Amino acid sequence: MADASADMAEDPVTDDAVTGDREPGDPTVGYGLLDEEMGPSGAMAHLYRGEVHRMKLWRERLDRTTNWAVLLLAAILTWAFSSPDNPHYILLVGNLAVALFLVIEARRYRAYDMWRSRVRTLQRNVWAPGLDPTRDVDPTWRERLADDYDEPTLKITFEEAIAHRLRRVYLPLFCILDGAWVLRVTAFSAVAWPESAAIGVVSGLVVTVGVAVVFCGGLFVALRPRTWRAHDELRTEDIRSPHE
Repeated sequence: MADASADMAEDPVTDDAVTGDREPGDPTVGYGLLDEEMGPSGAMAHLYRGEVHRMKLWRERLDRTTNWAVLLLAAILTWAFSSPDNPHYILLVGNLAVALFLVIEARRYRAYDMWRSRVRTLQRNVWAPGLDPTRDVDPTWRERLADDYDEPTLKITFEEAIAHRLRRVYLPLFCILDGAWVLRVTAFSAVAWPESAAIGVVSGLVVTVGVAVVFCGGLFVALRPRTWRAHDELRTEDIRSPHE
């Protein structure tokens, strides 16, 4: 037993595993990570699996919200063009309903991003160097992950979540709805525009200007220059330098 203890004390890999003091590019990073008999590695694997499962559940919640928005869009378009007597403003009501789904999905996306950031931290700093020990490791990843477990925090703002979901899903849906509305009040109306866009006592010109302003506002939120976090998504085309 004494000899075994002495060997463990002299083994640099064991010392590094205990202290966690590793330099970037240290070939001992991730040593024994994939060995089944290694206790800490087994605990890390269970932790990683749990985080992936939680991330997957929130990803499915996002998909369900998107599915409902698409189904609602299809139903509104079908009804709006099924008869010339159907009012055009049902398409504008559809905009409001889809916007509600956007708000719900943005809230869910912020929670999803929190779990995904943990998964990406483990992938970059545990599994990647475990498979390729020559890779550099963020020296503060343990502290950052520990802080996040101690006090979980949302990583992105609500406005950024809105912008991301607009860019990926909802901006095309709004384009379809607003394009269908323009088509409905022009080509499919017996009254000339802008009178055809009127809603009750509100003139068609006022309604048209309001629709254009709201659409341009959403376009600005979605496409304005911003600095995206590189590890948010597999989306290198969206990353902006702070100096751009």
